[in-house]
Amino acid sequence: MEAVGEKKARSRRKRMTGKERREQLLDIGRELFAERGFDGTSVEEVAARAGVSKPVVYEHFGGKEGIYAVVVDREMRTLLGMVGDSLTADHARGKIENAALALLRYVEENSQGFRILARDSHAASGTGSFASLISDIATQVEHILAEEFKQRGYDPKLAPMYAQSLVGMVALTGQWWLEVRKPKREVVAAHLVNLAWNGLSALEPKPSLESVDRKRTER
Repeated sequence: MEAVGEKKARSRRKRMTGKERREQLLDIGRELFAERGFDGTSVEEVAARAGVSKPVVYEHFGGKEGIYAVVVDREMRTLLGMVGDSLTADHARGKIENAALALLRYVEENSQGFRILARDSHAASGTGSFASLISDIATQVEHILAEEFKQRGYDPKLAPMYAQSLVGMVALTGQWWLEVRKPKREVVAAHLVNLAWNGLSALEPKPSLESVDRKRTER
């Protein structure tokens, strides 16, 4: 005979719709991938936490690869959306400030998702690596820099490279800040923009390496 607890568990499983079950499995998968990464997570663990059998997981996603792909895609869409929505200020510095704040807000409010993305997405995600995500965000920022470069007499063709550098700086700082959580998000953003903006405001039109120049004059 089944125990009372087992009957109640089966009853709860029956009351959950297919959509609800799918979302439950995604939530559990997200937790496990954040804790252990893709390779450290198994279908058995997902099923156990959900209180279902492994075939239920396979039925919805075909395995952990399917769960992982959806989780990574959702996180990337959320982050890209937050950064895109932040670029609303009417001047370049304000847009960069908002973008830095948006990325740090994502780290703070979606720490599990950021841990998953920052691990460098597994090939099973089908959506590329953390580096490709940074590239996608940089693409949204580079037109801001291009306009600023034109106004200051710099080569706007270099804007994509600078955008990659700026976004990469914020993202890597976000990885560090994810663990320490100090100072506050606004303080971190202010210091990042201070470094980036004040560096940009004093750009040399045609920078060169002093060591290379010195060698040339010595020849």
